[in-house]
Amino acid sequence: MGSANKTNSAARKARIEEMRRAEQARERRNRILTIGASTVVVAALVVGTVVLVRSQSSDDSSTASDGKTTSGKFTTGADGVKTWKGTLSRNHVTRTVKYPVEPPVGGDHNQVWMNCNGDVYSKAVNDMNAVHSLEHGAVWVTYNSKASKADVDALAAKVKKTPYSLMSPDDKQPDPIMLTAWGHQRTVTSAKDPNVDKFFEKFVQGKQTPEPGAACTNGLSQ
Repeated sequence: MGSANKTNSAARKARIEEMRRAEQARERRNRILTIGASTVVVAALVVGTVVLVRSQSSDDSSTASDGKTTSGKFTTGADGVKTWKGTLSRNHVTRTVKYPVEPPVGGDHNQVWMNCNGDVYSKAVNDMNAVHSLEHGAVWVTYNSKASKADVDALAAKVKKTPYSLMSPDDKQPDPIMLTAWGHQRTVTSAKDPNVDKFFEKFVQGKQTPEPGAACTNGLSQ
């Protein structure tokens, strides 16, 4: 059993390190592309604005007028993880989205993601930006005022070491500590709850990810 745990731990560390290297490589490519494209910035902005306006018009018209972008309900597995059974739309929109659960597990969202490369936020983040991070395969740790400082500090330390994760307070959520991925969510009793590691292991860049490998940097930060 000990040998198997060591093997799983080594594999997880290797996967996280691989994701970190891939993210760094994307950042280098982005810098190179930015420099190379500097001579056509004005033209690109004009074209981009036209495309964005058309895209936003299309996105907004494709969703319900009440702003609801999901349909379905949670089902709870034997492991305690809630899975959304139904529709989670993925349009980029500028209007305010009303999500049926807090924190949201998916649905239409803002075109800019919250940085999720182990980012810990001291203030609540916009749900619509955080949902975009979930789409990229991030795990989102949230807590309310009932969570203990010790648990908050311990979870923050874990998030800071984990690419494709983020953490923020959320006083609108029903439980002290909650973990969220695209289409999945669970409550944990404390930072020491073994289900924390299980959730991270399964859902950080997990099979549920709509856009695996998409960036978790160069987005929005506080």
